[in-house]
Amino acid sequence: MNHGFFPYEDLKHKHVLITGGLGFIGSNIAHRCVALGARATLLDACLEPYGWNSANIEEIRDQVDFVKGDVRDSGLMDALVDGKDVVFHMAAQVGREISMENPHLDADINCTGTLRLLEACRKSPTRPKVIFAGSRGQIGEPIYLPVDEKHPENPTDIYGINKMAAERYLFLYGGLYDFPVVSLRLNNIYGPRCQMHAGFYGILNWFMSNAMTGKTITVYGEGDQTRDYLYVTDAVDAFIRSAISDKANHQVFMIGSGVETVFLDMVEEVVRAVGKGNVVHVPFPEGRKKIDIRRFVGATEKARTVLGWKPTVDLTSGIKRTYEFYKRNLDSYLR
Repeated sequence: MNHGFFPYEDLKHKHVLITGGLGFIGSNIAHRCVALGARATLLDACLEPYGWNSANIEEIRDQVDFVKGDVRDSGLMDALVDGKDVVFHMAAQVGREISMENPHLDADINCTGTLRLLEACRKSPTRPKVIFAGSRGQIGEPIYLPVDEKHPENPTDIYGINKMAAERYLFLYGGLYDFPVVSLRLNNIYGPRCQMHAGFYGILNWFMSNAMTGKTITVYGEGDQTRDYLYVTDAVDAFIRSAISDKANHQVFMIGSGVETVFLDMVEEVVRAVGKGNVVHVPFPEGRKKIDIRRFVGATEKARTVLGWKPTVDLTSGIKRTYEFYKRNLDSYLR
């Protein structure tokens, strides 16, 4: 993790709310907040089939407040936001294919849920800073690489459209009602505490689960599409820096490794780390083929310049660390 000279101590004693706090990135943020001395409240609706897992906060359970509830509950959001200094808004419907199969659910969670949170922030006397988990899915198929913050948005699925809309709500509310907001458009995040029981998101972790348990790793097509994979501690560092730095206020950042990786190369790294794995190529399902992106890599210059942030964990090292975590904890994630 890239600490460097940065006032991380500024988060100490701050009151923090993490929506989606039992999920993959949310729980990793919670661990970091606890380590920095923040007073964290975690909200999670514990909806299936998403990545919430009580094991994600096992080591810090007595150091955080957990509330089981939904961001779409306006009364609950009003109560939880009151008195908070920072909100990390991680709660989301995250499956691209699920968004196409159930667009109303996606809009309800990603748009209505975000509006409920922003309304609570508008009404709160403390006017907390909101750090939003945006997505590369807002971009669609890139017209140039690497993708920077000025790249046009043309999503190929419902999820990307609703993430784009939620981000617009975020900046509208922040500007009109005078509270600081930041959007981090995340690339493919992987690492410890990600769900491993389904392939609709967190594909690297799912492939690792399949390799570890002797199941087939299914690759669509030739596997020659490209992605930008970022280890979760680097993503968390971007969230923490965004929360602390006033320079981040009302800004969008692309958050990724800046390295374009061929999908099949990622798969081979997973197999190499685990020491086994049966890879099978199959044709793209028609629905997936229509929304799939051929190439993607994000620019990192703005985050480096404004936040002093940079990715520090390369893919080979990150996959090895991920495997070491799941060797110790696999049973807690195969549910």
